Amino acid sequence: MYEEDIKGSIAHSKMLSKQDIIGKDEQQKIEGGLFQILDEIKYGEFIFDIKDEDIHMSIEKRLIGLIGEVGGKLHTARSRNDQIALDIRMYLKKETITIKEILIELLDSLVEIAVKNKEIIMPGYTHMQRAQPILFSHHILAYYEMFKRDLDRLEDSYKRLDVMPLGASALAGTTYNIDRHFVAAELEFSKVTKNSLDTVSDRDFIIELNFIISMISMHMSRLSEEVIMWSTSEFSFVNLDDSYSTGSSIMPQKKNPDIAELIRGKTGRIFGNLMGILTVMKGLPLAYNKDTQEDKEGIFDSIDTIKISLVIFKEMLVTMKVNKKNMMKGIENGFINATDVADYLAKKGLPFREAHRIVGELVVYCEINKKRLSELKLEEFKGFNDLFEVDINKKISIEECVNGRKSYGGTGIESVERQIKDAKEFLKN
Repeated sequence: MYEEDIKGSIAHSKMLSKQDIIGKDEQQKIEGGLFQILDEIKYGEFIFDIKDEDIHMSIEKRLIGLIGEVGGKLHTARSRNDQIALDIRMYLKKETITIKEILIELLDSLVEIAVKNKEIIMPGYTHMQRAQPILFSHHILAYYEMFKRDLDRLEDSYKRLDVMPLGASALAGTTYNIDRHFVAAELEFSKVTKNSLDTVSDRDFIIELNFIISMISMHMSRLSEEVIMWSTSEFSFVNLDDSYSTGSSIMPQKKNPDIAELIRGKTGRIFGNLMGILTVMKGLPLAYNKDTQEDKEGIFDSIDTIKISLVIFKEMLVTMKVNKKNMMKGIENGFINATDVADYLAKKGLPFREAHRIVGELVVYCEINKKRLSELKLEEFKGFNDLFEVDINKKISIEECVNGRKSYGGTGIESVERQIKDAKEFLKN
């Protein structure tokens, strides 16, 4: 966070000069020295010394070496406690924006996948049992909704990140006539913290970002799990591009979904970082404690992990081929249109509970006679209830079962097209 540290120090020095706490010429020397140090670090010319307590001390020592004792005035009216709080907030603001941008790219890709495969029908599942036929696009758009909520969470959490802490000093504020709002404006913070004790001990914003990253990772893991199943020979619903899968070291026939598995595995690591910071913070009294130094390693790791995971996850999905034929085969067995038979009777006035019972008996009949519901003749249907008419087979066709679900948010093609339209409009903004 050297860049954030130096930018924060420059803003602090400007405020000290504005408030006549240091002279203008002193501020200019400090600012010039800090810019030189920034370049030295960027180009690998800065020498870090293990004898220094931390990067803040390294920079300050180098500044004094460059411009003399006036460099020591930089630390007037601040503590490393509020300095650290400033640096991490600035860093997380920047990284939150980056994660948002990558997440939006994933959302856009999910919509593209839905459009490309809009009318492909697949079995929908509950309890990992075939339940009802749905559009594959509807399934993909379910994940769009999940990741969109993650985007909403990032945007909401940014408001709590965007609070400037410098000026709280060690824990109680300062006796100097500082202007915290000036520093906030310089560093593009929308507001300043209101309680100095809370300011230096608060790590809620780190916990919150850890949680949001965990949610994003969990959503990726869920879809990865489905991709892993879909790519098995038992399902063969999708075929992963060779760039995002590998062969076995001993079994030449295998094609392993390694990227999906790695993303699923990384979720445990990210969850661990969240639990780590929660555990660190659970017993800390006010105000600053050295324990909070443990706040950074986990969030740094989670940020790095989620950024690369999102990028490669998106590429795995957009290069994935959908096997329409095998998805339709998955619908053929399992009485996936049974609910539609019950709905057929209910729409003719039969109480749904009674219709449900009759369809249950129909399913047993089909199992005994090794038939599908769609293969039954009208007289067989009528053997269970006289309300069945000649249109029953059309009404329970797979296409009718899917596209008949026109309810808002349903899997019917009209509903899915509306979802796609809404998603595209959202992504334009």
